[in-house]
Amino acid sequence: MESRRHCREWVVQMLFILDVNKQELPQLFEDFWEDRESAAKGRAFTEQHVTEIYTHISELDEVLKKFSRNWDLHRIGIIERNVIRMSLYEMLFRDDIPAIVSINEAVDIAKYFGNNDSGKFVNGLLDNFRKSRDKPDTSGTGKNAKKKRS
Repeated sequence: MESRRHCREWVVQMLFILDVNKQELPQLFEDFWEDRESAAKGRAFTEQHVTEIYTHISELDEVLKKFSRNWDLHRIGIIERNVIRMSLYEMLFRDDIPAIVSINEAVDIAKYFGNNDSGKFVNGLLDNFRKSRDKPDTSGTGKNAKKKRS
């Protein structure tokens, strides 16, 4: 069976293909798996990720734009953009994957497909996003609200 790391690499490759060649997901999956060996569990993890990311792409891109200060979405490298999308998806929609795991995987994959600068960029953006989510809610509403003393 493939490791989740290997599956995440496939996710990034599929997202890259979708960015370059707009195609329907069933055809993408069929073409992608044609010359690759994979276990059913690895395929399921990969295809679920790609399907969910594709479903939430607008929302993920809004978060990406917000945290990529002074960078237009189209100026972010295609590898970095898709690695970040994958990690944001995991942090926003997958409670079973700790944020730090998702960030570490994203950084390693960005370095693997890109370079060390790719890893630094991805790490900085994702860590800022993670920290923004970890801040306690002091507005008096929400699940992290501080109790007021009477």
